[in-house]
Amino acid sequence: MNKLKLAVLFGGCSEEHDVSIKSAQEIARNLDPEKFDPLYIGITKDGGWKLCEYPDANWESGTCIPAMLSPDRNVHGLIVLEQGECKIIRLDVVFPVLHGKMGEDGAMQGLLELSGIPYVGCDIQSSVLCMDKSLAYGIVKNAGIATPDFLTFNQGDMPDEEQLVYPVFVKPARSGSSFGVSKVCNRDELPEAIESARQYDAKIVIEQTISGSEVGCAVLGTGNDLFVGQVDQVRLSHGFFRIHQEKNPENGSENATIKVPADLSDQDKKRVQETAKRIYRALGCSGLARVDMFLQEDGQVVLNEVNTMPGCTSYSRYPRMMAAAGLTLADVIERVVALAMEG
Repeated sequence: MNKLKLAVLFGGCSEEHDVSIKSAQEIARNLDPEKFDPLYIGITKDGGWKLCEYPDANWESGTCIPAMLSPDRNVHGLIVLEQGECKIIRLDVVFPVLHGKMGEDGAMQGLLELSGIPYVGCDIQSSVLCMDKSLAYGIVKNAGIATPDFLTFNQGDMPDEEQLVYPVFVKPARSGSSFGVSKVCNRDELPEAIESARQYDAKIVIEQTISGSEVGCAVLGTGNDLFVGQVDQVRLSHGFFRIHQEKNPENGSENATIKVPADLSDQDKKRVQETAKRIYRALGCSGLARVDMFLQEDGQVVLNEVNTMPGCTSYSRYPRMMAAAGLTLADVIERVVALAMEG
């Protein structure tokens, strides 16, 4: 059997650079060597592309060669610069294990579409929609699914404070892993929270606080052919969930525990899973995504956010939810690559 030449992209220019490296390591550990011939392309924080031996924490200090994807469909692969010479490595498929800006927001998907190389995950349009919380809320609300009440404003503007009912969450509209997110309990805390969010995006979202259980659902597939993982549940001792910003997330979160499967009735789990599938389809997602929601006491499910390239680290929620439903990370990789090749 011919092995698939699989390029794993990791790193990137976003605040989630380090998380992406950890995700790529788990992907690498779970690739079937009988089915895949992997190439690891790390992207530095300042945007340099390098072909490296392995996506470990010190990948940049190892043997690296400048390399980049060609947007020319006749090349259909990787341009590698070695010893003053240029060579082409043809690729079968790309797995962009990139989180946040310039990786999960449609930018990388645009380059991959130009290249003509099949790639894992959501397309340009769904990546753009899901990355921007205000756009995602608008689409999902029009599909008849509950979202938080929110308002948005851009740099140079300020929100109409008369519209706010505290506590609220102030967030960058286009960022992930809770970077720049603040819970604001009164008017005096608002300016500092806005300034924190603006470090990550010029567009800011202020959302109402939603009561209820914080739950998630891992989704895999396209259209009506969707597989969902077991529902998980985030329990907080204080603050809000921000495990990717903690010092030692591999040893557990400082303020949260994650229960998989969630401690919910079968009826509530089913409701969460069905709502996640509706959200996934409404936003045009394909391949894989993690849908984060709130389950309120009256049974209503409210969207929190959608991650179109969810973390695949040893402590990430997506692979844990899939494992609880019977799919290992190796199984997930094979399925999403197959979907990419079919598309």
